[in-house]
Amino acid sequence: QVQLVESGGGLVQAGGSLRLSCAASGRTFSSYNMGWFRQAPGKERDFVARISWNGARVYYADSVKGRFTISRDNAKNTVYLQMNSLKPEDTAVYYCAATYYSGTYYYATSYEYWGQGTQVTVSS
Repeated sequence: QVQLVESGGGLVQAGGSLRLSCAASGRTFSSYNMGWFRQAPGKERDFVARISWNGARVYYADSVKGRFTISRDNAKNTVYLQMNSLKPEDTAVYYCAATYYSGTYYYATSYEYWGQGTQVTVSS
């Protein structure tokens, strides 16, 4: 069982930066592949980024590639999402997710555990 708690969301102007954090409970955090997804009002939950259990493999959605960076600190049971050059279209609730399995990294259904989400709003 893994419990996830996101933090770091807020209101930022276009071009600004935010860093999201996701703190995980449990002693087996280092065994889980971690992902970030986002959901804008009236839209589906979309893949943003994924990092493998040991940090060796990372994946990004095309829309955030070059602007966002996912990382993890297994000693702190935390995964991060550094978001730079933010755009109004990045406005959404951002969710942290965990999976013990490989799966298809960009499918939300591939993840067993989810946080409650944190709101990111980018003003123009």
